[in-house]
Amino acid sequence: MTKLRIGIIGCGNISTAYLKLAPLFRSLELVAVADINMDAARARADEFGLRADTVEDLLKAGDVDAIVNLTVPAVHYEITKAILEAGKHAYSEKPVVLSLDEGKALQELAAKKGLRAGSAPDTFMGGSHQLARAVLDRGDMGRIIAGSAHVMSHGMESWHPNPDFFFQPGGGPVLDLGPYYITNLIQLIGPVKSVAALANASFPTRTIGSGARQGERVPVDTPTNTHALLEFASGATVTLSASWDVWSNRHGPMELYGDEGTLYVPDPNFFGGKVEMAGSDGKVTELPGVEDHPFGATNMTDGQGNGRANWRCAGLADMAAAIDEGRPHRCGIDLAVHAVDVMVSILKAGAERRWVDMTTTCERPAALSAAAARARDG
Repeated sequence: MTKLRIGIIGCGNISTAYLKLAPLFRSLELVAVADINMDAARARADEFGLRADTVEDLLKAGDVDAIVNLTVPAVHYEITKAILEAGKHAYSEKPVVLSLDEGKALQELAAKKGLRAGSAPDTFMGGSHQLARAVLDRGDMGRIIAGSAHVMSHGMESWHPNPDFFFQPGGGPVLDLGPYYITNLIQLIGPVKSVAALANASFPTRTIGSGARQGERVPVDTPTNTHALLEFASGATVTLSASWDVWSNRHGPMELYGDEGTLYVPDPNFFGGKVEMAGSDGKVTELPGVEDHPFGATNMTDGQGNGRANWRCAGLADMAAAIDEGRPHRCGIDLAVHAVDVMVSILKAGAERRWVDMTTTCERPAALSAAAARARDG
């Protein structure tokens, strides 16, 4: 297997996860990092034994095949475009872009250049979500008729020292957390046909709860409480509630209702978690096998002391392998752009109080068996 030589633009908090986890995948070789703040780039480079480049130098580097875009969402399009124009494969954190026009432009540029473009989230490649996929592909649930998905909390201003961008256009729960839920729904039941929604912002400001700016209020200029209805090309209808205006709730992250049973899917923000199903008798049972999948195995402890499966970089490693094998990669640009189409259409539907039809579609990404996943990790 040919290793893909990787550079990273953006040395903020998320870069730590990529830099720690990329060495777990035999198809990836980290080379250099860059940031508009060279102090940040040098700090990350020193921490992980890499080279610190300026952004311009990294784009020109002859020893880098692909660049990961870990900048803030507002400049995802600009940076990914520059990566492709520099003749390098591109992989972005979610959301890949903030508008459908930008997404289509990147699709066209990647195709013109003969390069790969991909985007997080790759959590749908996790053991739990691939187990759920296998259940559906076997027909255990019959035809999927409907479903529900909920991502609800009171936002992150209580713990994030600089939460401003979360509450500005381009932020909000639909664009920030929606990629995990919508991408997983697409890989489970296929592309979306149309959406309707109600959306608002319940609080005009948010108060920062930690850090140097504690007590400062930031304005809210984007919907923070959205309830959408998704009609899938398959005919399934799914409700999606994405809210940062809720203190507590008892909704499960995701449920799919088939004509022969119900499937309970764990939080698609994570690779692992409990998968349960119930047949026509209503008896709920946990399905075995999550941790038998390499990307379902617990490999870290979160801040609350809970064991987690964190295999971030799985999508990047799959893109590297796909280049080597001449096949589509699972976290492809078509999937990412279709998810953006769904998200911006939800926001449009909420603003205009009407149905909005999708103008894009995509194929379901290929399922990822445990054996195929083992070939990706080191």
